[in-house]
Amino acid sequence: MKKPVLLAVDDDAITCDLLMGQLTKRYGADYSVVVESSASSALRRLRDLQATETEVAIILADQGLREMTGAEFLVAAHGIHRVARRALLINWGEDRSAREPIMQACALGHADYYLAKPMHSPDERFHRSVTEFLDEWWRLRGGGFEMVRVIGDENSARSHELRDLLTRNDIPFGFYASESAEGRAALAGVDASEKRRPIIVSFDGHVLIDPTTREVAAAHGATIRPGVEVYDLTIVGGGPAGLAAAVYASSEGLRVALVEPEAMGGQAGTSSMIRNYLGFPRGISGTELAARAFEQARLFGTDVIYGSAATSLRSSDDLRIVGLSDGTEIVSRALVIATGVAYRRMDAPSLEDLIGVGVYYGAAVSEAQALIGEHTFVVGGGNSAGQAALHLADHAKEVTLLVRSSSLAESMSEYLIAEMGETPNLDVRYDVEVVGGGGDGRLEFIDLRDRRSGDVERVPTAALFVLIGAKPYTDWLPEELERDEWGYIYTGRACSTASKEPSHLETSVPGVFAVGDVRQGAVKRIASGVGEGSVCISLVHEYLTRRTTTPSG
Repeated sequence: MKKPVLLAVDDDAITCDLLMGQLTKRYGADYSVVVESSASSALRRLRDLQATETEVAIILADQGLREMTGAEFLVAAHGIHRVARRALLINWGEDRSAREPIMQACALGHADYYLAKPMHSPDERFHRSVTEFLDEWWRLRGGGFEMVRVIGDENSARSHELRDLLTRNDIPFGFYASESAEGRAALAGVDASEKRRPIIVSFDGHVLIDPTTREVAAAHGATIRPGVEVYDLTIVGGGPAGLAAAVYASSEGLRVALVEPEAMGGQAGTSSMIRNYLGFPRGISGTELAARAFEQARLFGTDVIYGSAATSLRSSDDLRIVGLSDGTEIVSRALVIATGVAYRRMDAPSLEDLIGVGVYYGAAVSEAQALIGEHTFVVGGGNSAGQAALHLADHAKEVTLLVRSSSLAESMSEYLIAEMGETPNLDVRYDVEVVGGGGDGRLEFIDLRDRRSGDVERVPTAALFVLIGAKPYTDWLPEELERDEWGYIYTGRACSTASKEPSHLETSVPGVFAVGDVRQGAVKRIASGVGEGSVCISLVHEYLTRRTTTPSG
C-alpha cells in the first residue's frame, strides 16, 4: 500500500523548510510528506496524487497565500481529496483582523481547524494537532488494525447491524463480502459446512457465527451480568446523561451498575462530529466522546453491564429492582433512568423490509464509506440530521436533506445551517416527505411527496438516513411512575401523585430519578444531558442519606 500523504503549502521558503523538517522527522516512516511553495503547484500535486490513487490524510495551508487565501485553497483541495483533514496555518501572535476570516472559514466548514506554525523543534503543540487529525482521518477512512473481521452479505440487514454496533463501540474492524477473495481468506479455518452469516473472526482466531449483541460483548471482555448483591445505584442507559451520572457517582464512592443494551453514547454516539460541545473547539465524534466517558466511568469502578435491556421495575421495601431481558435482575438502593429516545419510524410500510439494506435509522456512520459516488438522502430537520448530512457529504457524490417544514431556523443550530450552505454537494429540500420506496434486495429508489402541491416524485438513491422526531424508551416502567401522553417521565413538581414533592430530577417513585432526553421538559442537547446526569448524583446522595434503613450488601 502506498504511504498516505501529508501535504502543506506556504509561500515562505523558511516556513516550507521548517514544515518539511518537522513533518518528515516525526511522520516520515509511515507517511509521505509533500511541501509546496504555491497554491497552484499544491493543487497540481493533489490532482497528480488523485490520478495515481494515492490517499491524502492531511492538507495544511497558510491563510496568507499570494495566489488565493488558504481557505479558498482548502475548498478547492476538498473537491479533490474529500476525506483529507484540512487546517489553516497561522503565525503566533496573529492580529485579530487576520484571525477573523480564519474563524469564519472554520465555522463554514472550509477548514476543520487551524494550528500555529511550528516555532521550534520539537513543537509538541503543533504535533498534537497533527496526530489528532491523523486519528480522525483513520477513523473516517477505516483500515489499519482490525480487532475483528466481519464476513457476510453486503445487502444483509444483520451485517449492517453488526458493523454499526462495532463502530459505535469503537472496535476497529474490517468488513469483507462472503464471496470476495478477502472474505474467503478470512474464513480460512472456519467450518466449511457452516453457512450462516455474518461471521465475526477476532484477531486471536476466535469465531462467532451470526452472534447476538451479548455474544459480541462477552467475546470482547464486557460484563454481561450484575456483579454484586446490592448496588447503591443502578443507571439504565449509556448515553451522555447516563455516563455522566456513572462518572460522578462512582468517583464519589457509590457502587454503581450501568446497564446498556447496545452501545455507549445513545443518539449522541451516532453523531459523526459534534462541534458545539464545551471543551472541544475542533469538534469530537459521538463515538469518541462516548468512548472517553465510558473509560472514565470504568476507571472509577462502574460495573458496565452490556447486552441486555431493562424490561421491568419493581420495589421491595427501600430497594429498586430492575429486570433485564436475559432474565436476571439488578438490585439497588436508588435508580437513575437515562434511556433517552429512539428515532421515530416513518409512515412508509414499503421501506420496512429495507431497514439495514439502504434504509437506516440514525446517522449510521459505518455506512458512509460505501456511498462514494452515490446520491444519498437524509430525512430530518434537527442537529443530528445536519451533522449526518455533512458527514455523508465527505463521501457521497451528492447529499440531499429532506425537511418537512419550510425552514431550519427553529430546529437546527445556526453553525450547521451555515456550514451546509457552504457545502457544494449538499442540497436542502423543504416541504417534502418520504412516502415510499423500494428496490431489489436493497434500496434503489424513494418516493417523495411535495407537501404543498401533493405531487409525488420517484428518485433513485443508494441510501436513506432517517433522523426524525423521537420516542422515549419507557414502556418497561410501572404505571405508578408518571409519564406524559408521549411517554416522557415527569420529575419534580410536575409529578401529581407523589405523597411528597420529589426533588428536581426525582420521579413519582421515591429513589427513582430521570435525566436527559427521557425526562419531560428536558432540553435535548448533549451538554444538558451531561449536566443533569452530574447534578442528579447530589440528589441521589440526599435521598440515600434520608433513608432510615440501609440494606446490607
